[in-house]
Formats: sequence, structure tokens, C-alpha cells
Amino acid sequence: MKNDMVQLLTPDGQRVENPGFSFEGTDDDLTQYLRDMVLARRFDTEATALQRHGELGLWPPALGQEAAQVGSAHALGARDVVFPTYREHAVFLALGLPFQQILALFRGCDAGAWDQLDRFRNYQIIIGSQTLHATGYAMGLQLDGLVGNDDGDNAAVIAYHGDGASSQGDVNEAYVFAASYNAPVVFFCQNNQWAISEPIALQSRIPLFQRARGFGFPGVQVDGNDVLAVHAVTRWALERAHQGEGPTFIEAFTYRMGAHTTSDDPTKYRLDEETAEWAGRDPITRLTTHLKRQGIIDDAWLAALDADARDFGAEIRAAIPKLTDLTMDELFDNVYAENTVALEAQRREYAEWAAGEQA
Repeated sequence: MKNDMVQLLTPDGQRVENPGFSFEGTDDDLTQYLRDMVLARRFDTEATALQRHGELGLWPPALGQEAAQVGSAHALGARDVVFPTYREHAVFLALGLPFQQILALFRGCDAGAWDQLDRFRNYQIIIGSQTLHATGYAMGLQLDGLVGNDDGDNAAVIAYHGDGASSQGDVNEAYVFAASYNAPVVFFCQNNQWAISEPIALQSRIPLFQRARGFGFPGVQVDGNDVLAVHAVTRWALERAHQGEGPTFIEAFTYRMGAHTTSDDPTKYRLDEETAEWAGRDPITRLTTHLKRQGIIDDAWLAALDADARDFGAEIRAAIPKLTDLTMDELFDNVYAENTVALEAQRREYAEWAAGEQA
């Protein structure tokens, strides 16, 4: 691990100090984080199996990245808004949002017509484009007077993206606009070492967090498998945004233990030895070891959590036959807040075509 990297919990479960960051949460917070990570991993496992059974069209696993997602999710304030990629399942679940919406998207039922968009925006399949959306939204928060208030009535945006997205033009344009307008946005990069089959060494000659300096805002590298450190760094970055101090780049140094998606075979481009090495840094094992060593949890607690995970798995499987497809009328209604003349013409054209097909 690099000396610049913020770490508060070592891979073998030992608490360590960092001069710039500290975890201020309670034991109850830590047990909640562990619970969230375990349930998120179960969700991942079940969804992968559902895809293999033909129930989902595709699935992007988040295996190994649970600490990066759960730690950052629990750092969010009540008015902060998430702009995700297509892999932030643990963030979604940690915020208490209905998992059925994710399943419906990857089953092809609803085209991402989600509720709770004021808290968690739609999954973005196009690599990196959500960072521009996030920056524009953050600029809107400034115009709405939701930044820099002494009474704490502030809001910010967190934009998740991967190491591969950091090579995209859209993402770099978002960095420029965020810096130019001092937008209250946190760019949370989950550097999982592989942009599909391209290793990080081919994308950047310096650690990704150091790039932020060139855009004029702070960059921090955090151990992405350490949920305590991720929470501390993300909370600090969001507070900067709340107070009007502008954007921050966080590089959560983690690893994609599984495939990029269920259409990918990672054995074709990476070595088993690399995966085995990272398995020793597993975020769930790390926190479990620490909590057991401190006497905060025991085998009975873990057995109860395992039972809850099994129940959650059954709930996930049972949700699939209950999912329903949106109608074309509903899809047309969700394109714009107010329908346009051109869109209504397309709706009529479709209706005429559908009537002809049914005749």
C-alpha cells in the first residue's frame, strides 16, 4: 500500500492512526456498515445467479468494492445527491432504497424510470457522462442557495466513476467545469485496477488522485477496502463542498474481484495470483476481524446476520416474477418533465404503428 494512502484499518483488522483523518463513528455504526456490506454482497451473488438463469439481461458485479460504496454512502448528508455509474449497488442499498428498481433495470422492465431521484439519480451506462450531469446539478445547488449556509442547510453532489472513466473526455470536462465554478461536487473514483481488460498502469503514469492538482482542486487516495477510512475521507470532502470550498477528487484504491460484467471473462486478461493477493484485503473479512477482536460481535451475531442474508436472498429471488414492464405510454411520459410537440407526434406515430400491428 502506498504511503500517501489514507488507511485507518489494516487488512488484518488493526486500527491505525492517520494525521489528517479520523473515524468518529460508534460501534453501532461499524456493525451497520458490516451488515450493509454483507447484504450488498448477497445481492450481488443473487443477481449474478439470476443473470445466469436468464432472469436478468446483464449484471455488473461490485464484489470486493463494498467498503468503498458503504463507507461513502454513510457519509452522505440528508440533502446530498448521488450520481452513480452502473455498479453502485451497495450505495443504493445502504441508502435504504428498493432493490427491485435495480433488478427491473437489468431485466429490461422500466428503462430506469426510478423513484427517489432526488436522492439517487439513474444508473448511467454510458461511461463517465454522469460526471457532467453531476457537475451541472451541483452548480444548480449553488444557484438555489444550498451551499455555504451557516445553519447547515447545505447540499452537495457525489459522482461515482471508475478508473477507466477517468480517461474519458466527458469526465475531464466535468473536472474543468467543477473547478471553474467551484461546484459542490465530490468525484468518487473507485479505482478497481481494471477498466474492463485494461490495467490502470496503461491509463495513468501517476496515481489518479494526483491528477486533481492539475485541475485545481484537492485529490486524496484512500484505501478503498477500509470502510472507516472511506467514510472519514468522504465526510471531509462533502463538508468542503457544503461550505462552498469546491470540488474534491477521491481515489478509492480497491479491486474488482469479479468480472466487469457477466459478459466478461477476467481470466483472459489477469492473473490468479493478483486476485488471490487482493482477496487477502477483503473489506468484509477486515471489518469482521476487527469487530470480533474488540468483542463487539461474536459468532452468534454473525450467524444471525448470515440468516438475514439468506432471507434477503429469498426476497430477491421472489421479486423477479413480480416485476412488470412499463407501457410505451409510460415511457413517453418519462422523457421530459413536460411533453413537447415533437414527442407527442412520435407518440401518435407509435400508436398508429402499434394499432396496425395488432390489426
